[in-house]
Amino acid sequence: MSGILEGVKVLDFGRYIAGPFCGALLADYGAEVIRIERVSGSEDRFVTPVTEDGQGAMFLQLNRNKLGLTLNPTKEEGKEIVKRLVERSDIVIANLPEPTLKSMGLDYENLKSINPSIILTSNTAFGTTGPYSERVGFDGVAQAMSGAMDMTGDSEQPTKAYAPYVDFCSASLAAFGTLLAFIERQKTGKGQRVQTSLLQTALTTTNSLLIEQEILNVNRSASMNRAQTSGPSDTFKTKDGWILVQTVGQPLFERWVNLMGEDEWLNDKRFKDDLSRGENGHLISERMSQWCEEKTSQEAIKELEKFRIPVGEVLKASETLNEEHITKNGSFIKMEYPTMDKSFSVVGPAVELSENPGKIKFRSPELGEHNQEILTNLGYNQEEIDELKLNRII
Repeated sequence: MSGILEGVKVLDFGRYIAGPFCGALLADYGAEVIRIERVSGSEDRFVTPVTEDGQGAMFLQLNRNKLGLTLNPTKEEGKEIVKRLVERSDIVIANLPEPTLKSMGLDYENLKSINPSIILTSNTAFGTTGPYSERVGFDGVAQAMSGAMDMTGDSEQPTKAYAPYVDFCSASLAAFGTLLAFIERQKTGKGQRVQTSLLQTALTTTNSLLIEQEILNVNRSASMNRAQTSGPSDTFKTKDGWILVQTVGQPLFERWVNLMGEDEWLNDKRFKDDLSRGENGHLISERMSQWCEEKTSQEAIKELEKFRIPVGEVLKASETLNEEHITKNGSFIKMEYPTMDKSFSVVGPAVELSENPGKIKFRSPELGEHNQEILTNLGYNQEEIDELKLNRII
């Protein structure tokens, strides 16, 4: 069965995460995605190197199912290649600052002049309007400015989340927007520009905090892993590790009270609702800590599960790779890379479809691996391809 997006052609000029993951999401469902990078390799190819020749873990994850083309689009011969590619494409992805887009000829006006039905999907740090529109930034900058860092860790030191959730959320929103634009194009025949920004994505994730601050002026401060609007919601040390317990709402609290044998807490005004339990969360966490310290993580999890209380073990990366549910659920796809003698685990598509699901069919490309194939399809002969390579256009 062909993929849902079979026949859709995408040019991915993305860097790092927000652009490349958007392209990967489309590729997983059948789109033909060409990842275009610098002649010497884009910087994200070498982040967290894991192969013998320095290819990075992030690149191996985010560029599966893509063809690889090296290109210098600032030179005239490179611009001609871009022109031919755009003429044959449906979507261009480029998470680059606006001035860079223009210098590379990837701004929407130029792309539209080549192909009026083209869809340009771009992600920037701060958007293309406003006083910070030309600033550059990464995931952590958006975390910092959205209020998320201030509420993470403790009140003494703002803490960034290790996982770059803003980048991945931005890429997911970009893929969503791209598909909306594609559906609209099927109705009107017209392309358009799709934009996301790291800051707007980050603000989306902290919006409820900001609404509460705006209305109630509560001035919350970080409390490590303990939640402030429910309880028990915290991490707890066991005899052999850590677990996280997370409860929200009266039914879950009642079940937890029954497990603890603290029936009188149901009539205690300090714990009358989620907000009260959050305000007195230190008392709830103290009681839970006493209960956990007498048990192993698995013993605690088993008892909590009996009472249907959400709980998870805090795992190290090595443990996550071998966790029973994750492995038996088929979360990982084992892949090989030519310059590495070990297989590696790429997480499969997170969106499950009962009909025509997404698939990871092949690994990320080596540098310029598909130059010959792509340029031949664009009408270049072998002599022209050799000259392009000699002049470092590809």
